[in-house]
Amino acid sequence: MQNVDVAIVGGGMVGLAVACGLQGCGLRVAVLEQSQPQPLAVDAPPALRVSAINAASEKLLARLDVWSAIVAQRASCYHGMEVWDKDSFGRIAFDDQSMGFSHLGHIIENAVIHQALWQKAQRCQDVTLLAPAEVQQVAWGENEAFLSLKDGDMLTARLVVGADGANSWLRNKADIALTSWDYRHHALVATVRTAEPHQAIARQAFHGDGILAFLPLNDPHLCSIVWSLSPLEAEQMKNADAAAFNQALNIAFDNRLGLCAVEGERQVFPLTGRYARQFAAHRLALVGDAAHTIHPLAGQGVNLGFMDAAGLIEELRRLHGQGKDIGQHFYLRRYERSRKHSAAVMLAGMQGFRELFAGAHPAKKLLRDIGLKLADTLPGVKPQLIRQAMGLNDLPAWLR
Repeated sequence: MQNVDVAIVGGGMVGLAVACGLQGCGLRVAVLEQSQPQPLAVDAPPALRVSAINAASEKLLARLDVWSAIVAQRASCYHGMEVWDKDSFGRIAFDDQSMGFSHLGHIIENAVIHQALWQKAQRCQDVTLLAPAEVQQVAWGENEAFLSLKDGDMLTARLVVGADGANSWLRNKADIALTSWDYRHHALVATVRTAEPHQAIARQAFHGDGILAFLPLNDPHLCSIVWSLSPLEAEQMKNADAAAFNQALNIAFDNRLGLCAVEGERQVFPLTGRYARQFAAHRLALVGDAAHTIHPLAGQGVNLGFMDAAGLIEELRRLHGQGKDIGQHFYLRRYERSRKHSAAVMLAGMQGFRELFAGAHPAKKLLRDIGLKLADTLPGVKPQLIRQAMGLNDLPAWLR
């Protein structure tokens, strides 16, 4: 029987961030992960799953002392963003210098972030990494939670953190209701080589019932694409031969970077929105995808998860410093209120944005084109949009 203060179920990016952030505050932490990450080869081609890391997440990763390791391995800084409606006049563009920033964000492979956090957690004296480890049963006692693992080991914790992803086993075991909706879209991800250099600009095109994002990678001619399409179209594009795929891709992207050619495999993921009715309960706190999932059109999913981690770290450090019981739902409600509000605002914003850009109805198309044009030209609008995208309106006090 192992006794810890905090048991984090799920050793993904967000769960590891919570563990690393609690180092040194006097709490004993265990991270339970089903498998150890495989070391990344320096010369490996770019992985398919990437994240657009905004300024808020960068601040967190820097405070956790992993940012320099991430940038040293592979991270692509971007300095501009362009969004447009295909076959139309609606467009908006941002650049860092006119807004007074050195950059707008970084495109980083999830595996690079994960490996840096894993290695940091290994060096943390207060953190124990248990991998492979899988929870078989959980019981919520008055003063602690009891976790039974599949290998027969037992663990007790004053607080369990559910960082076990969108289909969270812990959330289900705690009978926390989930509101979910199908976006009726699948995301196709791939790496694409472009004839013209991407110039460190992230680009997004809306076309018909699809959304196509080009995210700039380290190589000036490589981009990671996220193409949000109807399930049928996504499957067709995944299975199309390279020539047919490249042709459809170039048409959808208006040939903005010259002729594009897919490199390597293509993968497709269904897109579902999720929002847990509670982000905390007796001896339980949910973070990241276990609490919410959103449409990837603004690339904010992992940033929202990292701000959950930042908020929970701040709250647990405060509670422990004041001698409070870190597992009592009464005390966890402050974390829950703050993060539920942020997630609800983001989910509603993404839903509204997606509804506005869905379909090719002439009246709707005119409305969104005028909206983009106004957002691009009205004074004071773009700075607010960019601060929101960079996460600077949503920072916990300890990261400001």
